[in-house]
Amino acid sequence: MMINPSIEQLTQGKFNRYALVIATAKCARIVTDEYVKQREAAEKILEDKDKKSDKTLASMIDKDIRDNKAVENAVQRLYRGEFSVIIPEDTGEEHLK
Repeated sequence: MMINPSIEQLTQGKFNRYALVIATAKCARIVTDEYVKQREAAEKILEDKDKKSDKTLASMIDKDIRDNKAVENAVQRLYRGEFSVIIPEDTGEEHLK
């Protein structure tokens, strides 16, 4: 499955594909964490016997997070500028030992 926008549109020549993969994975983790929080909150509301809710579990979770894959959401958020790719400056020091 192809996800739009393309790699060229996402990188805009500012960083390489490796940085894009790392940024997308980190964003996907954030999206997944958002889903988990929303689902836990919705389940808590539904479990509470005192508060009767006519809503379903699915209706209490943000539609984009619920219906789309985390990676697809991450790519779209990167493209819209909701997340930024930050490349650390090279200090000339070796980071891996």
